[in-house]
Amino acid sequence: MKDFSLEGKVAWVTGASYGIGFAIASAFAAAGAKIVFNDLKQEFVDKGLKAYADAGIDAKGYVCDVTNEEQVNATVAQIINELGKIDILVNNAGIIKRIPMCDMTAAEFRQVIDVDLNAPFICAKAVIPSMIKNGHGKIINICSMMSELGRETVSAYAAAKGGLKMLTKNIASEYGEFNIQCNGIGPGYIATPQTAPLREIQPDGSRHPFDQFIIAKTPAARWGNPEDLQGPAVFLASDASNFVNGHILYVDGGILAYIGKQPK
Repeated sequence: MKDFSLEGKVAWVTGASYGIGFAIASAFAAAGAKIVFNDLKQEFVDKGLKAYADAGIDAKGYVCDVTNEEQVNATVAQIINELGKIDILVNNAGIIKRIPMCDMTAAEFRQVIDVDLNAPFICAKAVIPSMIKNGHGKIINICSMMSELGRETVSAYAAAKGGLKMLTKNIASEYGEFNIQCNGIGPGYIATPQTAPLREIQPDGSRHPFDQFIIAKTPAARWGNPEDLQGPAVFLASDASNFVNGHILYVDGGILAYIGKQPK
């Protein structure tokens, strides 16, 4: 179906050297898009370029700190100069600090807010004028189940992702008339190298306690894979979603719909 094609589109996925961002960018490439990404240091960009090359994807990488407005503006100008446009922005770069709220410093709280909320604002603000000029644009913000729920030790992350949900809705409200769609994807618990220690089998052969907790809370009874996010991302980046705006698509195996099992 041609509505799902990204042929001729230029997609900028922030922080997409690996993990969820890499999986989304790879899906965009398979749908026909030209991929650009950024990371904080040249060594990370080089690793990302190698990963894309190994996957048969011709991507362009840039060194850019997405919390720095001057760097973001310069990177956007460079991408447009070299590739002509930015059709799709995915605000994927993010961090989490798992610290009990009363042990967290204000500086640590601000750092999470800066990367997870201020940076998507900065990047969206940088690309929207050219999207208006071109008559179309897609912005996808990587939200979280913590856009809806709280949990121990993630006060800053939950505050940032809750704010990102509302920023998503506001961008849709403010720029929808210019044929710009801004939506979010809220991943559930995804099996990545970062979460691998939480899924290790214990010496007695049992699951890790957190692994048991996630399986019990997920109707799908499994962790998600980065590939589970590819179809939803292509949908939100393509013409198939042209009348979908301000929506958060939770890809969580049903966690947010589920109250949990009754104790035996």
